[in-house]
Amino acid sequence: MQQPRETQEIPPGCPAHGNVRLYGPSFGADPDSHYAQLRPFGHSAPVDIAPDVQAELVTSYDAALYVLQNPASFVRDSRRWNALNEGRIPADSPALPMMGYRPNALFSDGAAHARLRRAVTDSLATVNEHQLIRQTQQSANYLISQFSTDVLGQAELMAEYAQPLPLLVFSDLFGCPPEIGDRVIAGISGIFEGTPGADEVLGGALTELIALKRRRPTDDLTTRLMEHSAQLSDEEVLHQLVTLLSGGTAPLAATIGTSSALYLGEDWQVGLPVEEAISQTLWNYAPIANYAAHYPTHDIELGGRVLRANDPVLVSFAAANTDPKLTAHREQLSAKAHLAFGAGPHACPAKDPAFMIAVTAVETLLNQLPDVELRVPFKALTWAPSPWSRSLVTLPIRFSPRAVAQAAGSAGSSGSNAGQMPQQQTAASSPAGAGPSRTKAGFAPQPKGGLFSRFLAWTRGE
Repeated sequence: MQQPRETQEIPPGCPAHGNVRLYGPSFGADPDSHYAQLRPFGHSAPVDIAPDVQAELVTSYDAALYVLQNPASFVRDSRRWNALNEGRIPADSPALPMMGYRPNALFSDGAAHARLRRAVTDSLATVNEHQLIRQTQQSANYLISQFSTDVLGQAELMAEYAQPLPLLVFSDLFGCPPEIGDRVIAGISGIFEGTPGADEVLGGALTELIALKRRRPTDDLTTRLMEHSAQLSDEEVLHQLVTLLSGGTAPLAATIGTSSALYLGEDWQVGLPVEEAISQTLWNYAPIANYAAHYPTHDIELGGRVLRANDPVLVSFAAANTDPKLTAHREQLSAKAHLAFGAGPHACPAKDPAFMIAVTAVETLLNQLPDVELRVPFKALTWAPSPWSRSLVTLPIRFSPRAVAQAAGSAGSSGSNAGQMPQQQTAASSPAGAGPSRTKAGFAPQPKGGLFSRFLAWTRGE
């Protein structure tokens, strides 16, 4: 592919006299208008990704592919970052946890990247598809059982379903025992919530998990990484697990939440499959919106703009997927031509399992609660003000409450109509404005321990 070279003049009054801010409530509420502000610059534009943190943001689909597929000129090692090396990035900047160097495949290049990525992709390839679906269904059933007996028939789907579900699935895939799984979930959740000390909690839990697998290897993803022919050190295994957790759980939660909202929304065409809702989410609401920092190895001209060596170039997967030059003929493209999973040597190695988990999660919800509906219109939902991800803050739903015995008896299956195409129905439940109650008539006390311990106890019928 040739380098894009469309030079455009910057119109007067465009954001030429100050970078567009890609953070805060204004951006979160309407990111598309911000991308529209940037498009007159050409293939890329200067932005503030966080206070006092500047980057070049690629908004063109063709240019995004060029950057992602050209590792000789655009590398991922953030130790090159000029502003960071010159002390111009605040020590407490929210950009540092996302862009700062870590010894994993995401921030590696060349032979080092190939070695780490091979270990990850080979290990993921051994995951049994049917087992993964069963794990996802079981995790989904457990979470639904926790809110489906609500006497008002209401729940907040992001906090009670979309966000914890990938954490349960990954803890299971990693082969975590209950107590370590609890701390893994607490640690990664704390990192995304900005909880002090969350890094240490996650690191400590994964260090214990790796030590346990050294003593007693089992059939799980952690053991496969450790036994791979690439001979990863324990530290390298730890950082690959962190990458899988951070790169897998939050985007999956966003995908499950947005796809559920689309399917239940007022504009959804009844009869379309769940897979179509997932596909629309990946195209129009890319869960990883702006990320993949690259660093030019030399000054590069891209579409009339000069990208300086070792200054960060971020890819806007969200803007690239909605590039007006692309949408005009997008129906002619493959449904998988979106960039939500990236492209090139650093493309997501788990895109197929991720898609499968998302589809299973949404289908299980619709099968278990066939009359579920949104309590507010889709267009009234609130989005997180983060530049990195496109995720709903809350997703209020209502449904007909289930009996306690019915909810408790769902551990082993996704319902009698599992795998069938669910149809939307209208729920005649409580008013849309009412908040969810967690009062459950006759609901048994929860087992002690964290989320993963409670889930495992539930699967054993305890």
